[in-house]
Amino acid sequence: MQLRPLGHSGLNISSVGLGTMTWGRQNSEAEAHAQMDYAVSQGVNFFDAAEMYPVPPEPETQGRTEAYIGSWLKASGKRNAVVLATKVTGPGLAHIRGGSGLTREGVQAACNASLARLQAEVIDLYQVHWPQRPTNYFGKLGYQHQPGAGGPSIEETLGALAELVSAGKVRHIGISNETPWGVAEYLRLSREKDLPRPVSIQNPYSLLNRSFELGLAEFAHREALPLLAYSPLAFGKLSGKYAGGARPANGRLTLFARFQRYNSAEADAATDAYLALAKQHGLVSSEMALAYVTSRPFVASTLVGATSLEQLKSNIAGAQMQLGNEVMLGLEAIHRIHTYPSP
Repeated sequence: MQLRPLGHSGLNISSVGLGTMTWGRQNSEAEAHAQMDYAVSQGVNFFDAAEMYPVPPEPETQGRTEAYIGSWLKASGKRNAVVLATKVTGPGLAHIRGGSGLTREGVQAACNASLARLQAEVIDLYQVHWPQRPTNYFGKLGYQHQPGAGGPSIEETLGALAELVSAGKVRHIGISNETPWGVAEYLRLSREKDLPRPVSIQNPYSLLNRSFELGLAEFAHREALPLLAYSPLAFGKLSGKYAGGARPANGRLTLFARFQRYNSAEADAATDAYLALAKQHGLVSSEMALAYVTSRPFVASTLVGATSLEQLKSNIAGAQMQLGNEVMLGLEAIHRIHTYPSP
């Protein structure tokens, strides 16, 4: 397993990271533990969670994912083998601190609760899950400015994170679902106010959504702010299991109507083209898609998740695969036709 720098943190993380958002809803505690055991055995040292998980976010299940990680860390004794990441929820979920999001008090309370569930003394990477202000994230395009909206400022949030770092509860901070303006503001405030500087950005990135390349990839290179790529299979679309309108019984798009970001005629057409390319070269489509994401020079880790151990094995192997030049040329040819089929 290749290790890559986590920005300027001094930490090195595995090029494949373990996503955890199904644990507690689609996966039991025992299944989660089995996935962590396997991932570590394959050299994966980066676990990514969130106080909101599992998804879909519901009051009855909130926090279970972190609790499952915590019970594994305690039982396995492998805390030092893992770079542990989690996230503080942005605004809008009424069952999490009343939906207030990223106030100083909210950030502090969220971190303390996560530490308790994780049974850990410190979080290696604490990330802002999504912005407080109204902007483009979670599939939204076409920015519309809303003067006066947004609640607590980035400076308030970053100040709260600084207090957590000073208290020894957090080692490094990261951002997620951010825009180029948001990245620039975090960097400006960290520089001008002597506040912690983000070491990573976690945004969606896949063959169906390469929008990160447009305004954020340059930040990743020039500011040592590498991407932690989530949804590299576009909610499973690029595995081919939903091809032709199929809806397998345990598939996320079958179970949860809320996941519509990659459901469109444009996404279906692009997916069909990528599936055909994989078949042409005798490749497993999901492994090809994951290998492409991992190959990008601005990616620190490709976050893979699974609802079965067999699926996890395939995903970890696929993400490390090397794609030949002919395949890469084919992928770029499809991208020129289907440039941004999904936001």
